Amino acid sequence: MLGKTYESQECSIARSLEVIGERWSLLIIRDALFAGATRFSDFQRNLGIATNILKARLDGFVEAGIMRRHRYSEQPELYEYVVTDKGRALAPALVALSEWGDRWASDGEPPILYTHAVCGTVVTQQTVCAHCGRVDDPAEIQSTIGPGMPAERLPRQA
Repeated sequence: MLGKTYESQECSIARSLEVIGERWSLLIIRDALFAGATRFSDFQRNLGIATNILKARLDGFVEAGIMRRHRYSEQPELYEYVVTDKGRALAPALVALSEWGDRWASDGEPPILYTHAVCGTVVTQQTVCAHCGRVDDPAEIQSTIGPGMPAERLPRQA
């Protein structure tokens, strides 16, 4: 079982979980990306999340560069949380999780559809091979050691 941090894992999934793996994190990002939430009160009202947890998550997103704080009022001093390019890059992952949930964790029709703002057509997330195109069978996907693997973590040659 993994602990609260994934320092021993040489894996980009584990590194991502360090930043966005907590239960509320993706819901906060979802509301920021797709529901237009920017203010602390928006997130708190939409999610019903405890204020101390929300503050910790938003502060963490600012520190990680997923959001930035922007003051929108001087008196009283109030801030909104604006999603950065780094945060917007999470949209495909959220669409993929939504599709998985629609298929495997739902009894009915999808409660939310993601559409292309330009033409209105439904957006889906796909796995694509740079050579062959779309990959529909997950059994055809394998992992291999990449160039970022530290030498000390490489398998030993006999």
